[in-house]
Amino acid sequence: MALKVAIVGLPNVGKSTLFNALTQTAAAQAANYPFCTIEPNFGDVAVPEPRLEALAKVAGSKEILPARINFVDVAGLVRGASKGEGLGNQFLANIRDCDAVAFVARCFEDDDITHVEGRVDPISDLEIIETELMLADLESLEKRVNNLEKRAKVGDKDSITTLRLVNLALEQLNQGRPARTATIPEEDDKAWRMLQLLTSKPALYVCNVDEGSASDGNAHSARVAERAARDHANSVVISAQIESEIAMLDSAERGEFLETLGLIEPGLNRLIREAYKLLGLQTYFTAGPKEARAWTIPVGATAPQAAGVIHTDFEKGFIRAETIAFEDYVRLNGEAGAREAGRMRAEGKEYLVQDGDVMNFRFNV
Repeated sequence: MALKVAIVGLPNVGKSTLFNALTQTAAAQAANYPFCTIEPNFGDVAVPEPRLEALAKVAGSKEILPARINFVDVAGLVRGASKGEGLGNQFLANIRDCDAVAFVARCFEDDDITHVEGRVDPISDLEIIETELMLADLESLEKRVNNLEKRAKVGDKDSITTLRLVNLALEQLNQGRPARTATIPEEDDKAWRMLQLLTSKPALYVCNVDEGSASDGNAHSARVAERAARDHANSVVISAQIESEIAMLDSAERGEFLETLGLIEPGLNRLIREAYKLLGLQTYFTAGPKEARAWTIPVGATAPQAAGVIHTDFEKGFIRAETIAFEDYVRLNGEAGAREAGRMRAEGKEYLVQDGDVMNFRFNV
């Protein structure tokens, strides 16, 4: 499963700079004026996974295939976007197609970079964007109510459920809270997602800081972290400018550059980890002479569901999964060593896959 994240924010907060760094391309024009990004840019990025290198070495894999994450750089939104201001509604549709939303907030001072609101206030930036998304959700939901009420009155079960969830969302939105703050019963999760609300999507607040604040953040990013906790969101500190410089270096130079800045890893790694945590995702592996590969699945996925990520036939005809913990696979020098040491397990249909499991599926179709 490919994770798809929309990058949103006001103009000139560093969205396109971050996108370019993440995708290591110059696909999105980054310039110092509003609406530089007119069409959404799409980027497919490999998920950093150091465990793959170790697996490939042990298995003698010819190829390494990491999991992928898709980023969508959405045009800068402004006040009134939900009513068509700026580049308006056409870009809200790009957000609906995504699994999560990364709100980029400007957390740096720079007189040379124009702020569309004339000041640096990341909380206000986030409120403007969130308000526009909430207004768009309100308009969408209010249009559905009359028709749902008519169907619910004649006993249509789906309409009764949908109307209840629509009213629940409207209650949150009318109180100035994003839809994701609503408590949704587990049995209603699918119907809730089908509402396709912009503000029900998991949110990640990305604090774009100056170079000197890249390791520990600053006063601006601290305020954003507090706001994230209140808004049922996650937050991460990144310097888009540093990330763009890192993207231009080779692997050897990157390590030295990061060390001089007091950083252990690029911000991309932290951003993806936070996105995974936000969506409740984890990684399992397959490894052999041909390839070592990472697969993304939800936390709590069963062995057959994990097999289905590779191919639907694997899930339909699932017999068992031969499973080795990553640490055991590396420590015991692969499948043969793990089997000999009794560390390879045969797991059935009820097994809940753990992060880092190295798996081989037996199936019959």
